[in-house]
Amino acid sequence: MFDDQSTELRLLQATEGLVYAGGINATGMDAIVKASGVARKSIYRLYPTKEALVVAALRARDERWMNWFIDGTGEGTPGERLLAVFPLLRSWFASPDFHGCAFINAAGEIGDPNSEIRAVSLLHKQRLLAYLQELTAACGFAEPEEMATQFLLLIDGATAVAMVTGQAEAADSAARTAQLLLQTLSPNDGLNPPQA
Repeated sequence: MFDDQSTELRLLQATEGLVYAGGINATGMDAIVKASGVARKSIYRLYPTKEALVVAALRARDERWMNWFIDGTGEGTPGERLLAVFPLLRSWFASPDFHGCAFINAAGEIGDPNSEIRAVSLLHKQRLLAYLQELTAACGFAEPEEMATQFLLLIDGATAVAMVTGQAEAADSAARTAQLLLQTLSPNDGLNPPQA
């Protein structure tokens, strides 16, 4: 372990930034050493392989991204929180360092379905889906799991379109679709929690 936690944090942040911007395969250890300022020997003492380092960086990103997402959708009724997803995504899509979903990108680079990188990517989607299920269940939908899955598809679809086209407005289109979905499937437009 590093004596200084800030050194490890710097290493993980540098790795995450490089991998997110350029991809796993395009990011060499020399670039990570240079960007982090951490010696190669020190890196390998904690993370014996590049894959282990990337996994740790993705785990840190998952934690930070989920906290950002939950905080950004934490106000109002469950239905309002579901709709708050899309303005939040739009702000992310419009940021200069937006490169799509780090977890879809990472999983797409790794051919081995048993890779730890794929496992972290799956875990991220499971965590996001579980949060969406909490909201859809609180809205009183008959099939909250299916509704949450549909919201996940809207989120990932908008993210992919925004990455490919460079258009943050993909979030607006997804928001309109989400609103129609809520109105169609919920007697109260999904904007109020169910009555006790």
